[in-house]
Amino acid sequence: MRIAIDIDSTLHHYWDVLSDAARRRFGIDLPYEEQFDWGITRLKPKQLEVCIEETHSDEAILAAEPYPGAVGAVRRWHEAGHFIHVTSHRRDRCHPATEQWLHRIGLPFDELYCSFDKVARCREIGIDLLIDDSPVNLQHAIDAGIAVATLRHPWNAELCEIEDVIWADDWPGLERALAPLLDGAPRA
Repeated sequence: MRIAIDIDSTLHHYWDVLSDAARRRFGIDLPYEEQFDWGITRLKPKQLEVCIEETHSDEAILAAEPYPGAVGAVRRWHEAGHFIHVTSHRRDRCHPATEQWLHRIGLPFDELYCSFDKVARCREIGIDLLIDDSPVNLQHAIDAGIAVATLRHPWNAELCEIEDVIWADDWPGLERALAPLLDGAPRA
């Protein structure tokens, strides 16, 4: 199977990093448990852009720690013969630090792609499963006939209620939830 995996809020807990930047730069709190919408409305668009640039600096990327169980699950999938496409809504300039981070945490991958249209890239390279936190990306993937999975967050919890979404609260749970799909799947 060909698997695409997002990074921020999928492989590591990005929200704390973003929230810290918003608090430090603009004095605005972004409580995780109150983020029910994909849009971050407490920040003006320019403020959000500044926070994202800071949190996607080389230093911030390299300092991220993966969710418990994420690297092990992806490693097992890769060792079982699945193609791993790591994808992130990051600027192309983030590619070298992101690749270095993936190597540092020991996450095996076949391709890394920093892009602002993940689903188009997934369709282009024949991805079978997208693991992402964005309800927008998940819905676009469903519409494109791509299986989807996610870690449940406040902003995507509503989407987790539909039948087409495989979800869990943590990576060990996500690995268990995906086992029926991946265990019998053809390898890439």
